Amino acid sequence: MKSIFSEKKLNIALQRMAHEIIERHGSFEHSAIIGIQPRGVFFARRIVQLLKELLPSVNIPYGTLDITFYRDDFQDKTAIRLPEDTALDFSIEGKKIILIDDVLFTGRTIRAAMEALVDFGRPSLVELMVLIDRRFSRELPIQPDYVGMHVDAVDAQKVKVKWKEQDGKDEVLML
Repeated sequence: MKSIFSEKKLNIALQRMAHEIIERHGSFEHSAIIGIQPRGVFFARRIVQLLKELLPSVNIPYGTLDITFYRDDFQDKTAIRLPEDTALDFSIEGKKIILIDDVLFTGRTIRAAMEALVDFGRPSLVELMVLIDRRFSRELPIQPDYVGMHVDAVDAQKVKVKWKEQDGKDEVLML
């Protein structure tokens, strides 16, 4: 087990990515942030919190998206998956959506998220923000627009993102 992203570096990356979003989305008049359940939600909440600190007078629409029933491995009877909450109290129709997840690995989670998203409307744009991009493991042609760190790892290695809210500590580990 090796720490590849300390709490300090993680906070620097979060600040950088929040500023990148502001550069592209400014007033958030036609934009929204959606965290993918379960682990992307912790990351998305942090980004929204930073954006609210940087833009206190701006309304930033934020929601969560569960993709349990959209996964292509849902038929796996050995894995028990309980759905999480989907909370979208705004219309995504015509909006610029920033989907947020912690780790981009094969791309299948993001494919499922995009499929789930269109059940709620047709956004004008969908961007992807990930904390960790495992760029050499992709099975689908999906690339992030915002990245905290690129990690080159063999398939046997795992990348685990720890969040203070759930794990008591902010850190990214290579297992």
